[in-house]
Amino acid sequence: MSENERLIAGRYRLGQLVGRGGMAEVFEGFDTRLGRTVAIKLLKSDLANDANFESRFRQEAQASARMAHPTIVRVYDAGEEESTDANGQVVKTPFIVMELVRGKLLREIIAEKSLNIEKAVKYVSGILTALEVSHRAGVVHRDIKPANVIVGEGESIKVMDFGIARAVSDNSATQAATAGIVGTAQYFSPEQARGDAVDGRTDLYSTGVILYELLAGRPPFTGESAVSVAYQHVSEAAPAPSEFNSAVSPELDAVVLRAMSKDRDERFQTAEDFREHLLAAQAGAPMASTPKTKKMAPIDFDETELISAAASNELPTSLIDGFETAPSSQITTVSNKLGASVLWGLGTGVVVILVGLLFWVMNLGDSGPTVAPTSGVQVASVQGSLYEDAYNTLTSQDLVVLRVYEKSESVPEGVVIRQVPEAGTQVLSNTAVTLYVSSGATEVTVPNLVGKSEADAVALIEGQGLTVGSITVVGSPIVPKGIVIASDPVTNSKLPLGTVVNVILSDGTVQVPDVRNLEVLEARSILTNPSIGYTVSVEVLDALTCTGTPGSVVLEQSVLPGEAAQLQNIVLYVECIGGVVEPTPTPTPTETVVG
Repeated sequence: MSENERLIAGRYRLGQLVGRGGMAEVFEGFDTRLGRTVAIKLLKSDLANDANFESRFRQEAQASARMAHPTIVRVYDAGEEESTDANGQVVKTPFIVMELVRGKLLREIIAEKSLNIEKAVKYVSGILTALEVSHRAGVVHRDIKPANVIVGEGESIKVMDFGIARAVSDNSATQAATAGIVGTAQYFSPEQARGDAVDGRTDLYSTGVILYELLAGRPPFTGESAVSVAYQHVSEAAPAPSEFNSAVSPELDAVVLRAMSKDRDERFQTAEDFREHLLAAQAGAPMASTPKTKKMAPIDFDETELISAAASNELPTSLIDGFETAPSSQITTVSNKLGASVLWGLGTGVVVILVGLLFWVMNLGDSGPTVAPTSGVQVASVQGSLYEDAYNTLTSQDLVVLRVYEKSESVPEGVVIRQVPEAGTQVLSNTAVTLYVSSGATEVTVPNLVGKSEADAVALIEGQGLTVGSITVVGSPIVPKGIVIASDPVTNSKLPLGTVVNVILSDGTVQVPDVRNLEVLEARSILTNPSIGYTVSVEVLDALTCTGTPGSVVLEQSVLPGEAAQLQNIVLYVECIGGVVEPTPTPTPTETVVG
């Protein structure tokens, strides 16, 4: 049997080879049960040497299969296929059946060196969305790299191989053999290079390396061997991407270098946080930082000198410098000391001068005494900023910040949609500014479409605010023609408003195999399998004249191979073995009387 005629798990037919990697080959395939095209990844057989690998591998694949999201390549099935080699030894080949995505690997796009910053940010944002979904499901990828990212139609992003890297890396028998496979050295995090435990922030580091490469046009570290590159990830600081691409802004530099921090506590802590800062940096907003407080020196003043200065309507330079750098608490102390015990002994004119003087020095700003006091605060513009950045900006203006969440289909989650009062408005200190912050796109639930007619399914999808995608018609052994078999994404998936939902309908047919020349027992097993669902009866050819016993090999079948109506009875015809077939009697001639 040739490779492209091979049937995996009695169900998946291998097609042409479409890709090859360090630990697997990927084929285009066909699911004969559901009638859909799939991708079949065959892992190297030496990965299955450990007795515990199969259960661990299947568990990780099942975890990946639960993650239904447009940015993640769907996993439909996984297992191990057993075959016998030329020496008669049983060989186990782990396999994964996945969604087939038409497109290019990000690795190939990087090699073309035709990316601009806008596309780079878009691609990485898609990767981070996939990681947000996987991390919430408790799945750490461990091998984020351009070879595991597909850019599909409309430049959509699909990340694949979730959970598979963990199943491989946890396999003690193959750990050494696959050290160069689980996490490519070019995209290693420091903790992976050191052999430490990993978590979601490990994936974020690798994503930061991809972002670096997309922006700079080259990886952050290069070397003659994987070991030298891994060492640099642990011990050396990467130069800013802008050193290789002047179009990269300081804000993007800051996001990349934070994502690649050696200490994972200093990185972005979630994929969501990384994505929000990345989008804000693309828009030109600086990354949030802790504002530095200006250190204020104490005033070295003489009360007698101050009173004298007030009486003479002059303020010594030493006092001006002191008040410019003094903390407000000490200015208040000065004001208290120059209260009624002092003012009682001064004339009315001196009182007026002194009060004006105190008002003046208490309103001295960083610009010096030549700037007149203002009547309030001009509200800064924070629309389009991340909430944390906006909060820091406004509170530094002595304003009170109120946050109101609001759904938005266009503004990313956590970003300020609008502000009240508007930017530029003059207000007093401690005025409240309300920030309307996006809580992300509205999420809706995929309705249960199974068992519904096509018209009803379309109505349900559109009624939820989702978009009807492709409607595929496939064979089914039991579902009537025109009735929904399944949806993609599956029932109860949470999706943003407007997301595409694909529908799979039954055409009421099955693919009947050719069972001629097979043993009756084998033919019966095949035809009564739930994937076909036929009932079977056996009849002898020439049954009316056979006096022997029925044969055991199928000579003919009442329903020919190919597409046929579902839920039928198929008759298998066998030969007559032994016995005597009575000859047909020769008719006696009738005499003709000639008169």
